[in-house]
Formats: sequence, structure tokens, C-alpha cells
Amino acid sequence: APGTMSGSGPEEPQPSQASEEDRQQEAEQDWAAAKAFYDNLVTQRPRPPKPQNAITVAVSSRALFNLVEEQRIYEEQGVEKYVEYQQKNENIILKPGPAFYFVKALEHVNTRLLELYPDDEERFDIVLMTNNHAQVGVRLINSINHYGLTIERFCMTGGESPIGYLTAYLTNLYLSADSDKVQEAIEAGIASATMFTANKDVVYSDTQLRVAFDGDAVLFSDESEQIFKEQGLDRFFEHEQLNENKPLAQGPLKGFLEDLGKLQKKFYAKNERLNCPIRTYLVTARSAASSGARVLKTLRSWGLEIDEALFLAGAPKGPILVKIRPHIFFDDQMFHIEGAQKLGAIAAHVPYGIAQKHQKST
Repeated sequence: APGTMSGSGPEEPQPSQASEEDRQQEAEQDWAAAKAFYDNLVTQRPRPPKPQNAITVAVSSRALFNLVEEQRIYEEQGVEKYVEYQQKNENIILKPGPAFYFVKALEHVNTRLLELYPDDEERFDIVLMTNNHAQVGVRLINSINHYGLTIERFCMTGGESPIGYLTAYLTNLYLSADSDKVQEAIEAGIASATMFTANKDVVYSDTQLRVAFDGDAVLFSDESEQIFKEQGLDRFFEHEQLNENKPLAQGPLKGFLEDLGKLQKKFYAKNERLNCPIRTYLVTARSAASSGARVLKTLRSWGLEIDEALFLAGAPKGPILVKIRPHIFFDDQMFHIEGAQKLGAIAAHVPYGIAQKHQKST
């Protein structure tokens, strides 16, 4: 055409840049069309939020429900017998699994958010992310509807790894009972944890989401943990005091704490601080006097608040967790997970950092 220049000048977008912009524009158009269709439906159910705005929590079927017997059939008799069993029992409601009450608490937060911000999409979106075959879906749907859970998005991968789908769903947190898949997700940079069922029945709050985090190798990197494991406790204390004003690097769950903090601020903005349905806890084996200042200054440097910080100086975490009764407790060390389980706390193992190397060697 007259007046055009051949070649790619500096003002002209590169092909990859242009194609990415086109893809994003097409995605926006698709979402607008889907929203217009949904808005025309007469329903009391809230429309699922746009993935870019949501805090997406992907939960596996074995984390959401108790599928111990079904898993035994799968391992001992194979996939065909497993699918057959699930289809025969599709009207038998599954019992809650380790992530069930956490999901219920997330949905309570959503309900409160929708009351205060009816048109805001910044809320939790629960995705059932399972490697089950689609034939098992009816039983899962029946169980979800029985409990009144709002889980609209399903991803059933038929035995394939879910990791690529986690990325496509813009997942903020992935919870599974399969430690191999969790490890794969962590290595892909997705905040993830392996869920473990508590050994005792405990009553959890149905009006407040309670999330407890370990510090090193969970909220923070394993930098300090490495010094403790390799050089001992005294060198660890010395290192932390020398670096008190240097923020720790972020760990795999820092982003999720950040997400919780954003939602808390939405309640604070409506004068709901004292009635906020989210409460966060730091439960760390660190000693406050010897190594606590760096942790608190790191959180401050990130602009994050934590509601309660408990420095246990090596004491067991289980008794504290019984008092807190969190819907989920994240830790990188299995002996803390096992201690929590015994006393009835729902624990989630984060397979990140040097502690994993030591656990494998023992």
C-alpha cells in the first residue's frame, strides 16, 4: 500500500508481541461474550469471577473428599475397576476430606465479600483439579451439590498431569493428596501443598477462615534454614542478628498470604476489622529474642500484616495448633505435620527447601 515501509521498523510491533496482544484481545472478547450470556440467565448463584481477578484455589478430589477406599481399589485392582466402582456408587455421597472445611471457609469469605462488594470479582474461585476420568464426575458433582459447595470449574485430566492446567487456570494455590504432583507444581513455581487428614475430629470455625503458616521455607526462603541445618543453632542465631535489617527472600506461600491480606483490607475498608472473616497466624519454631526481629521486619518490608505471630523456640507446634484450630496449617517439615495430625489439626506439607533433602536422607 502507498506510504508503507517494508521491513519491521522500531515503531512496528514484533510478530510475537503482536500475536500475544491479539491473543489477549481475543480472550477479553471471549470473556465478555461469556459474561453477557451468563448475565442474561435468571439465577441466584453468583457468576464465577474472571480468572485474572480471582484468587484461584485448585483442589484435588482426594483433598476435598475422603477417597481412601476408592484409592485402594485403584491401586489394587486398576483403573477400570475403580471407574466401575465409582459409577456404581455415584449416588453415595463422599465424606469430607482434609481440604473440605478449608474450602467451606473460603466460600464463607466469598459470601461476606459479595454482601459488601456485589460487583467485585476479587474473591476466591475454587477449581476441582483432578486426574480422575470424566466418568467419575457424576459422583463428585453429586457430593459437591449435596454439601452446597460452589465449585463451578472442573478440570478432569483422565490420568494426565494437571500442572499445565494449573498454569492455564492462573492458580494461586494447589492442594492435593498426591505428593508427587505437589512436588511437580512447586518446581513449576506454583504455591502447593500436600494435604493430610487429622487423626482426631475437631470442630472448625464456620464464620472465620483461619490459616496458619510456618516461616522458613514456607513464607520465607530456606536461606536461614540452610545455615541451621548445615552449621548449627548458634551460627543460625548469629546470622539472623547480623542480617536483622535485611529482608528474607520470599518462599512459596508468600503470595497466598499476600492474597489473604488484600481481602482482609477490603473488610477493613468497610469498618469490618473486628468482624473480619479471615485470620492469619505465623507459627514458627524460631526464638523471638534470638531470631524473631528479622521475620517481623521482613513482613513489614513486604507491606504484609499477620494477625498473630507465635515464636515457639523449638517447642512442639501441635498444642498451639489445637488452640488456633486452623482450617489449614502449612509447614515444610514432616515431623511438624505428623505432630499436628495427631492432635487433630489439618496440616499441609510444602515440599520446598533444604528440609526435603534432610527428610529424604533419613
